[in-house]
Amino acid sequence: MKVLVTGHHGYLGSVVAPAIADAGHDVTGLDTFFYEGCDFVEEPGPVTALRADVRDLDSSDLEGYDAVVHLAALSNDPLGALNTELTLDINFRATVELARKAKDAGVGRFVFASSCSMYGSAAGNEYVTEEAPLRPLTAYAESKVRSEEGLLELADADFTPVFMRNATVYGVSPRLRFDVVLNNLAGWAYTTKRVLIMSDGTPWRPIVHVRDVAAATITMLTAPAELVRAEAFNVGANSENYQVRDLADIVRDTFPDCEVEYAEGAGPIRGATASISGSSRARSRTSRRRGAPPTERASCGALSSRSA
Repeated sequence: MKVLVTGHHGYLGSVVAPAIADAGHDVTGLDTFFYEGCDFVEEPGPVTALRADVRDLDSSDLEGYDAVVHLAALSNDPLGALNTELTLDINFRATVELARKAKDAGVGRFVFASSCSMYGSAAGNEYVTEEAPLRPLTAYAESKVRSEEGLLELADADFTPVFMRNATVYGVSPRLRFDVVLNNLAGWAYTTKRVLIMSDGTPWRPIVHVRDVAAATITMLTAPAELVRAEAFNVGANSENYQVRDLADIVRDTFPDCEVEYAEGAGPIRGATASISGSSRARSRTSRRRGAPPTERASCGALSSRSA
């Protein structure tokens, strides 16, 4: 399969793109390379790359590809708060336009990196499945909801959009992010011997390892189209739901001589997300029906929503 991976030089992409290539596919990456030279570790296996903004692509640029894995985005809430319209322009409008051009070019599959943040924060301890109401609380989450809605309209027998609602990702990547919760706490511990929590520690966070997102992406690329077309899949695991204070304790126990500290005046954070739990729904649609092995630490699943 010939695959174009947008945002291949970012935190997710620099792990996902080589993993797809290692699975035997012909991979081309596309990125603006804003973080060129900011490598944390050596890249596992560089792929053929194009330097471009996804907003500037034409249908002719997408001809010959079997699939697009769309990771490129402004990818956190502070950026969305800084400029909501720019976030919607890049994350929503450019996503739908890219998919429309891909469909015109004959691309058969469009794997979209969505987010579990679109569920917002709900009360109770019931599992939140992919059919749960969407309650985006930030511009970033709103952009993901609107993108899924736009992509759904493009789905037909010849074009298969599929949505990966990823938990909060953690783990080492050549372009490491320290703004995501577990990486952030580990960064504080390593550099300062303090595990600094900016909230009161009660918000729940679903987490998933970056390599498991890569494995799930490969599943979404290769699953029979009739099983995944226009479907959303939460990507996480039952065992990886934590309150922030529990993550802090794990980090403290991992790094010697560290202490957990709470920022002055810390309280619950608005927009705290639900927590991920692996469900039979996604496994039945991908793994069990196809005989595929599970990922190392995670599965496509449902969300367990707990209030902050």
